Amino acid sequence: MLRSADDALQRKDTMTMAHQLIPVAQYLRMSTEHQQYSLDNQEVAMQAYAALHGFSVVQTYSDAAKSGVVLKHRDGLRQLLKDVVSGTPGYKAILVYDISRWGRFQDADEAAHYEFLCKSAGVPIHYCAEIFANDGTLPNMLLKALKRSMAGEYSRELGVKVLAGLARLAHLGFKQGGSPGYGLRRMLVSPERQPKFQLAAGERKSITTDRVILVPGPSEEVECVKEIYRMFTEANRSVHGIAMELNRRGTKYLGNTQWDYTAVYSILTHPKYSGCNRFGRTSQKLGTAQTQRPKSEWIFTPKAFPSIVEESTFQEAQRLLSERTINRSNEELLERLRSLLATHGRLSIRIMTATPEIPSPSVYRSRFGSIRKAYGLIGYGSPHDFEAIDLRRRTQAIRENLMEELLATFPTQISIVRRGGRRRSQLRLTNDHAVSVLVCRSIPKNEFPTWSITPAAEELQCVTLLAFLDIKNTTIQEMYLFPNLDRTNRFHVTADNVWMKRGIHIGSLTEFLVTMDEISVLPKSHECADEGLARTTV
Repeated sequence: MLRSADDALQRKDTMTMAHQLIPVAQYLRMSTEHQQYSLDNQEVAMQAYAALHGFSVVQTYSDAAKSGVVLKHRDGLRQLLKDVVSGTPGYKAILVYDISRWGRFQDADEAAHYEFLCKSAGVPIHYCAEIFANDGTLPNMLLKALKRSMAGEYSRELGVKVLAGLARLAHLGFKQGGSPGYGLRRMLVSPERQPKFQLAAGERKSITTDRVILVPGPSEEVECVKEIYRMFTEANRSVHGIAMELNRRGTKYLGNTQWDYTAVYSILTHPKYSGCNRFGRTSQKLGTAQTQRPKSEWIFTPKAFPSIVEESTFQEAQRLLSERTINRSNEELLERLRSLLATHGRLSIRIMTATPEIPSPSVYRSRFGSIRKAYGLIGYGSPHDFEAIDLRRRTQAIRENLMEELLATFPTQISIVRRGGRRRSQLRLTNDHAVSVLVCRSIPKNEFPTWSITPAAEELQCVTLLAFLDIKNTTIQEMYLFPNLDRTNRFHVTADNVWMKRGIHIGSLTEFLVTMDEISVLPKSHECADEGLARTTV
């Protein structure tokens, strides 16, 4: 009986102690720097710290393989901050392994700001592996500020070393990342340039001492590259004319797509086709925006790869390209536009690119700032002439604003992927599912509200958010979610169209995720329901 009483008393004491433990959260982050910073090692250290200080870890946030330089890619820390500022996080403190795991922000004030948000919400941070206590005393505050600066400086120094290493390998003629391009493939080689095997798309070298060079690809692609140079240097074809000819022949570009001006131009201007390795055209440091570097800082290594075209042929192409624009005065360029206007009665990008005698639209943008300014200098371009362009730009702006509002409403569940160039930005959920966002213009077709829908070919099977504009095409009037789009060409719908029943109406942005759950269980359609639907060809 005495032993049973003692056991009961001991269990009661243990339950009392557990009840008295302070609930805390732990934040773990690992990039790829050192094994000492593995998530398991951090967690072991924080568990020991928690046991020593009477804490009980009730919540874990983590960012695996994430750089500490910027916040936007660290979903774990963003969720932590959101929970803390909500006022009811469910814990009293946050455990972090050390200053560098909280972040290597380039501005030490940014790290301090995020910590202050937690502290002001009554949730202080404990750095478990630091030699100082985060108690607000002057010596410890000074030491913490110093270590924040040191954490940021580490990233800066590492970036300089990495860039120097990449530049050294580029000087030796090894390719430093990126796709090989049309007509070329990546070959894995030893440091002595002994071939190992050809890398497929998406494959990377697994041994740090291995290197990558470029080699000619399939024979049909190699012959196509040679034919492009022949048509340009010998047949005097324009860049756009070459693209049109290749499409007429049925020759496919990368990804089984069609050729355009950019595809042909990149082949004619990139020195890799003559066997020269080029590196360092752009720079993107520590999460900042990509910048163009001066050509004097680029690295060129001739004869680094097997060539597809002779060096003399490549240089001749560069000479012809430069002569087509650089030696013409602004007045000569404008005179060609006047002649084109006299011939066609109007001007457009399509007409310009289809006329071999006219320099590319990019030349006019470079010389005059924009195509519209060039039009204005020859007296062309009333507001009516640009109505379609202005409407397209306004629609694009409304689409971007809609996506930004969704991101602000659901910052942890939604992200925006910006792919650059002329490619559409995409809305993505945390499960990596893409959502197609289409803004549909109102058209004056009849007495009923009618909208024009232009599907995005690469997003047809995605869940699609349709935003219908008002009669003036200035604001969003209605929103619907569809499991997917079953049309490939532009088509028109009215509010009472039977086709609209495939979607679910969204009353406000706050209903978006709930409606996404509802729409995800609906079947995708692959058939074309024509009832009440006016279809047009793009």
